[in-house]
Amino acid sequence: MKYTELGNTGIEVSRICVGGMSFGWVQETGHQWLLDKTSCKEMIAHAYELGVNFIDTANQYADGTSEEYIGSAIKELGIPRDKIVLATKVYFNLTTPEHLSRKAILAEVEGSLQRLGTDYIDLYQIHRFDYDTPIEETMETLDELVKAGKVRAIGCSSMYGYQLHNMQIAAERNGWTKFSTMQNHYNLLYREDEHEVIPVCEQYGMSLIPYSPLAAGHLARKTWESESARSKTDKIAAAKYDRAKENDMQIIERVAELADAYHVTMSEIALAWLYAKGVAAPIVGATKISHFDSACKAVDLDLSREDVLYLEELYAPHEIVSRVKPAGN
Repeated sequence: MKYTELGNTGIEVSRICVGGMSFGWVQETGHQWLLDKTSCKEMIAHAYELGVNFIDTANQYADGTSEEYIGSAIKELGIPRDKIVLATKVYFNLTTPEHLSRKAILAEVEGSLQRLGTDYIDLYQIHRFDYDTPIEETMETLDELVKAGKVRAIGCSSMYGYQLHNMQIAAERNGWTKFSTMQNHYNLLYREDEHEVIPVCEQYGMSLIPYSPLAAGHLARKTWESESARSKTDKIAAAKYDRAKENDMQIIERVAELADAYHVTMSEIALAWLYAKGVAAPIVGATKISHFDSACKAVDLDLSREDVLYLEELYAPHEIVSRVKPAGN
């Protein structure tokens, strides 16, 4: 396994991150592909054996049970706390309708600490941009958490480039902690952040830790649909990707072509492309142990410039997804 630093935080993470959205209690109205507590423990144990030390989750994943399962697994496996980098998020909250107000952040961070069974969070991320709370209130509260030792570093997730820039400027002007990471929606089938978000991240030396690096599995197989529970039931993924199916299948065919040429899996090609684009650690939401084996092999796969351009050539602009809009829009 290879490792990299998150921004300028001094926090070293594996080039693959375990996605916690795959773990938790399956509810009637929730994701039907979630792994139970035992499977979560097995997945984390295997990933750790492979050298993966980075785990990402969120306060609301499976109504908080993702954090509970992860915290329990780390404890039961006897993994030293300082050997694991835990990341979680705040915005879609469990205790308050507010998103990133001081009250909401302070309440939610305590809940996350309790569920994870730890007294500090390595990377605390805002899950979306909050139009209803002043930027300064959010950034000052996050800075307080860092100074209090409850959080080591802060990051953000899907938002517009101008929003990220404004939040970083507010932190700079007031001497508060700035965001060190961006967890954005980024893969071969969705590259809209290359226009504004990623340049802002580069300006501030932020690390990219994208979610959905395999486009909900579309980049891991030659067919659009599959027999998996997620493929059959994930309406959110369908809303993100199905409208561009005709064009994107051409890109998928090229991923498959290069996978055959390199004698690797399609997942490895798709992840290797992200490394070629400067991504620090893609977040892999695996549901099978073999998924981690494949993902970790991608860390050592170097694509040529010609390969990268070949994979990118057929991309067409996509409708912006995964960002919240002001009320009424």
